[in-house]
Amino acid sequence: MSTRPVRFKQVDVFSQTPFKGNALAVVFDADGLSDSQMQAIARWTNLSETTFVCQPTDPCSDYLVRIFTPAYELPFAGHPTLGTAHALIESGYRPRQPGRLVQQCGAGHIEVALRDDGSMAFAAPHARIAPLGVDDLQALEAALRSDEIDFVDMAPCCIDNGTPWLAVGLATPEACVSIAPDPAAMARIVQKVGMTGLAFYAPHAPSGPATLEVRCIVIDSEFAIYEDPVTGSANAGLACLFDLHGRRPGARYTVRQGTAIGREGRVAVEYGENGAIWIGGHSTTLVDGTFQRP
Repeated sequence: MSTRPVRFKQVDVFSQTPFKGNALAVVFDADGLSDSQMQAIARWTNLSETTFVCQPTDPCSDYLVRIFTPAYELPFAGHPTLGTAHALIESGYRPRQPGRLVQQCGAGHIEVALRDDGSMAFAAPHARIAPLGVDDLQALEAALRSDEIDFVDMAPCCIDNGTPWLAVGLATPEACVSIAPDPAAMARIVQKVGMTGLAFYAPHAPSGPATLEVRCIVIDSEFAIYEDPVTGSANAGLACLFDLHGRRPGARYTVRQGTAIGREGRVAVEYGENGAIWIGGHSTTLVDGTFQRP
């Protein structure tokens, strides 16, 4: 078996301040790695996601990316999409089309735009949106232990663009940051409706630090509960939800995420032409090197 070292970077996504975004490991030249080796590496990095850059299988894409959590593979996720694109361009890759990358992944082809300010944005895949039944809404209300849930204008619902979230609107950003659900009850309702976790959101005042406050609580397959610092897939799904209900916060808006755990995530959302929704932000490389092939 080859012992050739594997190139990788560790990238901080959705923040211009090092260690304040969402960490991602990006593994290059991954075609020679088996599925079990990729899973072993993702388990070792112990980050929410690790990506593996491979040669695309169709001529329309710049690269193929596989996205692994420590426990399983995902068809799509937001911060891995931006972080991988950042790492690839930084490594010297030249896009087939200037200013544009096409990522092949389990969810299909994802376009990534390279912005003049050094940020990147991906065109969000379509999100499937489904309402909750009355019994599920009642169980959710009991689990969240909050009287600031929006059950009228934007009732909690399921959003799925490759990473499924249970979206819950709250009255204030303070409620979003401080909400403390019952862990066991929350896990039961998330499992019942087949979601990854909960995506809370609330509007800031016009003079606030962003347009929206967002907070994402993940419940993995073994019911470990943790907070995702900054979440591209959830913000993409929420943008689709707002569009569906005619409640866009603006043609462009910003999201603050990670406040409750001391992060300073910033996500830029833009409604583009032909129904496109762009999810953008900055990334910073914090680790650049190699590791031994498993």
